[in-house]
Amino acid sequence: MTDPVFRLGMIGAGRMGRTHLRALAGSRSVAVTSIAEPVVAAHAAVAAPGRTLFTSAADMLAAGGIDGVLITAPSDLHVELIGQVAAAGLPILCEKPSGLSTAELDEARRATERHGVPIQVAYWRRYVPVLQDLRRRIERGELGEPHLFASFQWDGAPPSSVFRAHSGGIFRDMGVHEFDQIRWLSGQEFGDISAVSAPFSEEVGVWKDVDSAQAIATLSGGASAFVSLGRYFPVGDMARIEVFGTRDAVRCDFLDPAEGEQAQLDALVRQAEGFAAYARGGSLTGASIHDAAAALGAAERAAAAILPLRAPVGSGVA
Repeated sequence: MTDPVFRLGMIGAGRMGRTHLRALAGSRSVAVTSIAEPVVAAHAAVAAPGRTLFTSAADMLAAGGIDGVLITAPSDLHVELIGQVAAAGLPILCEKPSGLSTAELDEARRATERHGVPIQVAYWRRYVPVLQDLRRRIERGELGEPHLFASFQWDGAPPSSVFRAHSGGIFRDMGVHEFDQIRWLSGQEFGDISAVSAPFSEEVGVWKDVDSAQAIATLSGGASAFVSLGRYFPVGDMARIEVFGTRDAVRCDFLDPAEGEQAQLDALVRQAEGFAAYARGGSLTGASIHDAAAALGAAERAAAAILPLRAPVGSGVA
C-alpha cells in the first residue's frame, strides 16, 4: 500500500523557504501544507490551494494536521524554533546551520533528545547524485590516497543585508556546506584551520561579514582541505569540488551557472523524501545534528582565524 503524502509545516517564507517550495512542487510524496511566516506581506507569494498560512510557529503547531516541520527561518532563530517544534513532538528538518554556535547546536540536540523527536539538518549536497558517486569512488579507493579536497562556492550576488545580519557571517552561512561536504566525502575530521579574507563589507548592517574568504585545513586522515567562498560571481551561483588522489583526480561542477538552480532543486526533493522516510521510522540518509555540529565547529574556527583588523572596503585603512 502506498504511503499517504507526508505533510510538512514550514517555518519561514524567505529566500530559502521559497526555494524549498519550488522544489517540492515536483514531489508526489511530500507537500508543504502549512506555513508560518510573521511578515504578512510575504503570504501572497507562498499561498496555494490546500495550504494554510499562519503568522506564528506556535499557531501552526497548535493547529496540527502536519507530520513534520521544515525550519527555514533566519539562522539566529533556529535553536529557539527547534526547541518549540521538539516540544510539540514533531520530526524536524532544519536548514543549516541549525544554530550560530556549537553551544546553540548542543542546546538544540538536547531538546530533541528530551522530547524524543528525530532531527535532520538540511545539507542538501548529500543528495546530489554526482557527489554520491564521488563518495563511493573515494570509499572504493579508486582515487587512491586522497591528498587534497578543494571546495568552492561563489554566489552570483550577495543576499540582502537583512539576511546577512542574521546569518552569522560567511563561514557560518556558506562555509558550513563546504565543511560538511568535505567531512562526508573524505570520512575525515578537520584539524588545524587557517583563513584569510577580503576586507569587511561596507554594506550597512553587515560590517562584521566579508564578501570572500579562503580557508586551508589539515584533515585527520592526512589529507588537506581548501575552502573558497565568495559573494560575487557575475555569471551566477556556482559550487564545485576537486579531489586529488594518488591514482586519480576528479573535478565535480555540481552547481553550474549555465544550468541554474536545477541540481539544488532536485536534491531538495530527494532530501525531503528521505526525511519523510526517516520521520516514519526509517534510517537517516542525510546529515545528523552531530554532523552539523562538526561542520559548524570548523566554521567557527575558520571565522576566528580571519585576520581580526580588516578595514571596510574603500576605507583607505591598511
